[in-house]
Amino acid sequence: MKNNHLFGGIEGGGTKFVCAVGTNPHKIKAEARIETTFPEETMRNVIEFFKQQEESLGKLSAIGFACFGPLDPNPESKTYGHILPTTKAGWSNANVVGMLKTEFDIPIAFDTDVNGAALGESRWGKAQGLHTFIYLTIGTGIGGGAYVQGKLLHGMTHPEMGHIAVKHNLEKDPFNGVCQFHGDCFEGLASGVAIEKRWGMPGNLLSQDHLAWDLEVDYIAQALSSYILTFSPQRLILGGGIGSIPHLLPKIQTRTRDLINGYIQSKAILEDIESYIVHPGLGNRSGVLGAIALAEQMIVKN
Repeated sequence: MKNNHLFGGIEGGGTKFVCAVGTNPHKIKAEARIETTFPEETMRNVIEFFKQQEESLGKLSAIGFACFGPLDPNPESKTYGHILPTTKAGWSNANVVGMLKTEFDIPIAFDTDVNGAALGESRWGKAQGLHTFIYLTIGTGIGGGAYVQGKLLHGMTHPEMGHIAVKHNLEKDPFNGVCQFHGDCFEGLASGVAIEKRWGMPGNLLSQDHLAWDLEVDYIAQALSSYILTFSPQRLILGGGIGSIPHLLPKIQTRTRDLINGYIQSKAILEDIESYIVHPGLGNRSGVLGAIALAEQMIVKN
């Protein structure tokens, strides 16, 4: 690839949009954080950022957009580039890619925020050299990106790993869950919103020995065990505000191995679980760097 390309990356989140211009983690020329309000206002600020950067840095070759969902990532679909019905007020059916295309006559890649983060980890992080792995973010909500045989996984739409069922012991945890669709699914029980509503305060205010974390470890390990049995990933990467809490990781590793219970006779699980379930190599920048990697892919394809 020619080295004169310049890429735009957008990590679209429920509270903020992170925008960057550059080519890799070591060559980010500009970056901005934009509050997520309503689609028209947010996207107008995003467009203004990139227009300003083009004036000083030169024309962008492509833009990668890794966005919260659910969304339509299928270029052949009539609703491609739209946010699908969502609990985020004002964002249902927003044609966010269409807003970008009215201002930029360049390739625009569109995928979920977690798929973007997975691609970033594959390109520059802890999934380099792997052909099949999962990136899971556990924060305000829960979502997962699957990278399978060298490609991001898509099907009818995209994976919704936060909405799988987990065992819910109502005696130990009488909380009903917060998911508007499924109640006590994985996201309904283990997301940051669930923690705050269950205990009356956000997770960052809870002590390390609080009961919340034993429940959290069990729900996360249940989900990871299901992903391991379903996808047979070479690595599991846990990000997000909750997923990245340092004191949880060793407990999640141990509990996941216990739940697998020797069924999978793999050294990665039996002996090297500390290298198998890990935190992101790119930290909290996996998403925006993954968006740049999405943009880069558009140029490679063309």
